[in-house]
Amino acid sequence: MLKKRIIVCLDVKDGRTTKGIKFLDNIDIGDPVEMAAEYYRQGVDELVFYDIMASARDRGPTLDLIQRVAETVFIPFCVGGGISSIEDIRNTIAAGAEKVSLNSPAVRNPELISEGAAIFGKQCIVLGMDAQRDARMPSGYRVFINGGRVSTELDALEWAIRAEQLGAGEIVLNSIDADGTRDGYEIPLTRMISERVGIPVVASGGAGTSAHLAEVLTEGKADAALIASMVHSLGYTVSSIKKELTEWGVPVRPCP
Repeated sequence: MLKKRIIVCLDVKDGRTTKGIKFLDNIDIGDPVEMAAEYYRQGVDELVFYDIMASARDRGPTLDLIQRVAETVFIPFCVGGGISSIEDIRNTIAAGAEKVSLNSPAVRNPELISEGAAIFGKQCIVLGMDAQRDARMPSGYRVFINGGRVSTELDALEWAIRAEQLGAGEIVLNSIDADGTRDGYEIPLTRMISERVGIPVVASGGAGTSAHLAEVLTEGKADAALIASMVHSLGYTVSSIKKELTEWGVPVRPCP
């Protein structure tokens, strides 16, 4: 059985790690380079670095900060935010990222997924998706862009399937409804998309306890769980989470 991955997300705004609830009321919680180093020491499997204002401000990725993080950790490192061209993808990978997460720019230009996959390989191209409940959509979920600020006419399930067809190698699926609430992941959304695509799905948004991870990795059928508040401010460590998951029979990679 494939091991489930635990991924820590660092949302970055103006060079500092930030955290909000449902994409609002963000507060400064620390230096992303120092935090990346600490989670690496704790045994995290991967890191995701999101510049949450890059797309809204129409600017590219912060390459110097990406390079500093990449020099600090020696695990897969995914970067999202402001990556809107092949040149941005190339520069981000050259700065040290193994993967790039395409969210708003992929909605505006879906060919960016296929072009990126053709040049850099599917394993480098991640679809980042922010979805919110909406009964008017076929799947019950609508895709949002620009950090959850702008609604689209895209249905979440249809977009996930299309992104896979275009060449995305992974999907990071974030529930706007659950984001930052610490009440648990959006299980119906995660399970629905995990069952319909053949690429890994990373569940994001809502983790507050290790039991929430166990639920989304089993009932939600996610391949990985992304966490933030749990390790940023709730007193958990990556190793303590993995210990609990192992005790519950969820296969995870051991800590160093």
